[in-house]
Amino acid sequence: MPGELIEYKANGERARGWLSRPVSGKGPGLLVIQEWWGLVDHIKDVADRFAAEGFVALAPDLYHGETTRSPDEAGKLYMALNIAHAGTELRGAATHLLSLPAVSPKKIGALGFCMGGQLALYAAMQFPADFACAVDFYGVHPKCALDPARLKVPVQGHFATRDTSVPEPRARALIDDINAAGGAAEGFYYDAVHAFFNDTRPQVYSKADAALAWTRTLAFLRTHLA
Repeated sequence: MPGELIEYKANGERARGWLSRPVSGKGPGLLVIQEWWGLVDHIKDVADRFAAEGFVALAPDLYHGETTRSPDEAGKLYMALNIAHAGTELRGAATHLLSLPAVSPKKIGALGFCMGGQLALYAAMQFPADFACAVDFYGVHPKCALDPARLKVPVQGHFATRDTSVPEPRARALIDDINAAGGAAEGFYYDAVHAFFNDTRPQVYSKADAALAWTRTLAFLRTHLA
């Protein structure tokens, strides 16, 4: 079923996001966290795709109505984001999901792309009681610091070997550091460039890699949100 734009309370404030429900009417919860473009149609479509696979998917609007196709404008919105506040908004979105009768079992995963990938890990690090797992697609944000020792939920990462924003050595080090600190992280590395999952951007999209990452992601989520 197609999703819809909803409003909900998050930490005493009004928030909004794109909510997609499975045809079955019930499923585990999943936050789908935006790239630096904002809550654009691509992210809504990804949430709808997860709903078609049985998840109750919510994509929070972290830019509060602002979206852009301009890399320059996206960079400004990205750098202006208050990371701590965004984290509490993500926790509020998770709380809202858990309040929905449709979310069953009462488990939430955090998943994101680019900026959203880093925020998915941040939310899981800050609020481990609220998230059962996290999936990071080539996550990056210079103001969003991660402490691998605090990432205790299962983590899956998808990275591109030709990504200049998230160089492969840095991505591998993150996965290794999480595991060395006692966490459980698996990383996958694709012969692709940054944002290879985004099928609205033909200059970077890699159909085969995106399909493989999708299959791996679904298997991971079904394991940890069962």
